[in-house]
Amino acid sequence: MRLGLMLGYAAGQMQLPIELVQEADRLGVYAVWTAEAYGSDAVSPLAWLGACTRDIRLGTAIMQMPGRTPANAAMTAMTLNQLSSGRFLLGLGLSGPQVVEGWHGVSYAQPLARTREYVTIVRHIFRRESPLTFEGRHYQIPYRGEDATGLGKPLKSTLKADPNIPIYLAAIGPKNVELAAEIADGWLPIFFAPEQYDAVFKSHVDAGLAKAGKTMDGFDIAPTVSVVINDNLDVCYNMLRPMLALYVGGMGARGKNFYYDLAVRYGFEGAAAEIQDLYLSGDKGGAMARVPAELIDAVALVGPRERVRERLSIWRASPVTTLNMTVFDVATLRSMVELASE
Repeated sequence: MRLGLMLGYAAGQMQLPIELVQEADRLGVYAVWTAEAYGSDAVSPLAWLGACTRDIRLGTAIMQMPGRTPANAAMTAMTLNQLSSGRFLLGLGLSGPQVVEGWHGVSYAQPLARTREYVTIVRHIFRRESPLTFEGRHYQIPYRGEDATGLGKPLKSTLKADPNIPIYLAAIGPKNVELAAEIADGWLPIFFAPEQYDAVFKSHVDAGLAKAGKTMDGFDIAPTVSVVINDNLDVCYNMLRPMLALYVGGMGARGKNFYYDLAVRYGFEGAAAEIQDLYLSGDKGGAMARVPAELIDAVALVGPRERVRERLSIWRASPVTTLNMTVFDVATLRSMVELASE
C-alpha cells in the first residue's frame, strides 16, 4: 500500500503547502492530489506544484466533469502530462446536483450514462488513432444540433498524447462504484471505511471488474484518509468533526446527500439523521457534536502514534492500494511515511 497526499481545495484564500508537497516528493510519496468545488479549481495548483517537484505524480481528485467538455478535460490532461514528464493522473467526478445545476448551470440528469460517454471520448482523444467523432445520447461530436453552423469537422489532437494516462473516477454510490471499476483505472472514494468494504463495496467493485473482464490487479483503490496524530484523542476527534458534519449534514439537500447515504450504509443512520437535522436547521455546532467517534475511527486515522500504527493495519488488510492522506503538517507526513514502511 503506497501513500498519496490529498490537498483538497482552497477556502477563502488560495495557498499551497509547498514545503509539505516538496517533502512528500523527497520522501517518495506516490502522488499529490488537488480538488475543486465552487471556488479554486483542481488544475492550476497542480501546474504550480509540478514546477516545484520532480517525481511525485500530480492527480486531480477531482476535475468536475459537468464543468468541462470531455475534449477540454483531455486537452488539460495531455498538456499537464507532457509538462510534468508523464506524472499526471486524471481524476474525474460528477460532483452533486447542487453544484452541477447551481454553479455550472447544466443538467445533472443521467449521471452514469454521462460519465460513460465522457470517459469514452477522453480515451478516444488520448489514443489519437482517428479524428474525434462520437454519437451518444449526451454528447454528439461534431455538434449537429438545430443551431449548428454545419461547419464542425472531426479533429484529431495536435498534441501527441500518452494513450495510457490513468483515469480515476470518484464514486461512493453502488452503481457509480461499479461503473468506476468497469471503465476506470482507479477509484477515488471519500470517507472509505476499510472494515466495511466487504459489506458495502465489494460486490459492486467485483461486478464492474467482471463486466470489463478485469481483475483487481492494476485497479488502484485510492481513498482519501484524514490523519491526525496527537496524544489527546479528543483533540483528534474534534479536528475532524466539522468536516464530517459538513458533508453528512450539509453537502447536499435532504434526500439527495450521497455522504449521508454512505453513513447510513455504514450503520450510522440515527447519528446521520441527527447531524443532518441540526446542520440544515442552522445549528452547525450541534451537528458537529453529534458526529460519533466510531464514525471518525471508521474513516480516518487518529490518536497517538502507536494507536495510528495499530489502526493502520486495518487499512493494510483491505484492498486499498493507495492511501491518500490529508495531513496538516510535515511532522505527521513524516510519521506516516515511517509507519507505512514498517
